[in-house]
Amino acid sequence: MSQLLNSSLARKYVMALSGLFLVIFLVLHVTINLASVLSPDFFNEASHFMGYNPLVQFIMQPILIAGVIVHFVMGFVLEAQNRKARGSVGYTRYKGSANASWVSRNMIYSGLVVLAFLGLHFYDFWIHEMAYKYVEANPEDPTRYYAETVEKFAPIWRTVLYVIAFVLLSLHLWHGFASSFQSMGMNNKYTPGIKRFAKAFALVVPLAFAFIAIYHHLNPITH
Repeated sequence: MSQLLNSSLARKYVMALSGLFLVIFLVLHVTINLASVLSPDFFNEASHFMGYNPLVQFIMQPILIAGVIVHFVMGFVLEAQNRKARGSVGYTRYKGSANASWVSRNMIYSGLVVLAFLGLHFYDFWIHEMAYKYVEANPEDPTRYYAETVEKFAPIWRTVLYVIAFVLLSLHLWHGFASSFQSMGMNNKYTPGIKRFAKAFALVVPLAFAFIAIYHHLNPITH
């Protein structure tokens, strides 16, 4: 571990790989969440499967949490390294803004907002789910997930917070997704296509998440 932390190249590889792993999770997450708009019954079935399948709960879920922790910890380590390097260069010689976009120079801030959003998201859904199953020991109810999701987006303040977080997620992905391939040394004839795909992903996926939040806020369940 100490060798990993002392190697700049290794840190970049870990950052890139953990980021790509989280991108795969985003694809799965947005696919299931879109079902809450298109087919509430399928959304209930998929959510129940994810919530009670032992492979998901006791293997995939801990791996996901570990991936989040590694990605953000490595991000802070790299940011500290970059700040130290900029300090050693000196103000008159450092011209990072001349060859780096605003997004790339502020990844740590968009990352912090995304991290705060993950905290809210875990509180809204994961902690609620753990309490429902293991603290309150409620019986299984495969039909509860759609109503619970819609209820979460009833308050306007929560919907607005989610939409803001998705905008920052888009900015984070705009630079991070494409640069992860570069960090891993992938530079060939497919690179321009990969970058275009990464940019499209950075727009489409967060936009889909924002649409889901706004849709459920505007379409509450009437009793």
